[in-house]
Amino acid sequence: MDASATADLDFTRLGPPEGARVAIVGGCGGIGRALVNASLEIGLKVAVLDLPPSLQRHAPPNGCLQHAVDATDEESVAAAFDAIDQSWDGLDVLVNLCGFTNEFEPVAKMTTETWDEITDGNLRSAFLCARAALPLLKKPGDGAIINTASGLAYKGLPGTSPYGAAKAGVIALSKSLANENAPDIRVNVISPGAVDTAFLRGGTSRTGEDESSPAHIDTERYADATPLKRLAVADDVVAPILFLSGDAARFITGQVIHINGGGFMP
Repeated sequence: MDASATADLDFTRLGPPEGARVAIVGGCGGIGRALVNASLEIGLKVAVLDLPPSLQRHAPPNGCLQHAVDATDEESVAAAFDAIDQSWDGLDVLVNLCGFTNEFEPVAKMTTETWDEITDGNLRSAFLCARAALPLLKKPGDGAIINTASGLAYKGLPGTSPYGAAKAGVIALSKSLANENAPDIRVNVISPGAVDTAFLRGGTSRTGEDESSPAHIDTERYADATPLKRLAVADDVVAPILFLSGDAARFITGQVIHINGGGFMP
């Protein structure tokens, strides 16, 4: 057994060690920006990957690497991770927050284009980013991937089929990745419920301004139906991500962590 795997933990620091190299796909979104700021505060090296309009609208803080990327495009993703490798010679953590959904629409009325756009934006992007990051994560030999799913992968609510199907695919992909790359790389999934960010309106890069479009759900009704009686805020998701990224989660892989205030208890 690798002695480092059972080394004493520093319980005063449950996130990654200072200086760890973290790539955040979707780092300009509401959760992404909060994660970037928290990562910098605890001394991590941060690379922000997002669409060009998002990088323009929410420029990452000084000191971050930043790479414009279309996470559904193979060449774009490969170029971004090649650039990260040239800067850092490896990677410790990949956090994939990429994803979006449109207005809820039943399958009977859905176009193939809508299905492909949503499934590509959530599942194809997760595959491409994980595949491109794996060689970098294997260099230190103890890397971590945190992907993003949703309770809609389990609930099957009307109008959410492409998003739910894609997020269920992200979970299956992550479990396979966890088995294929153990013990060198841990792979886990966060599964947030509704989070009070621009994502509820289609995603930061897909609206002219963060608050310009109506939410996809009745937020007041949603909060009232949640045992903890509110929507999540970005920091509620950031903390579990940092935990899963660090040594404190060294024996957790292939798992889904639900962050929803008790609204869904699988």
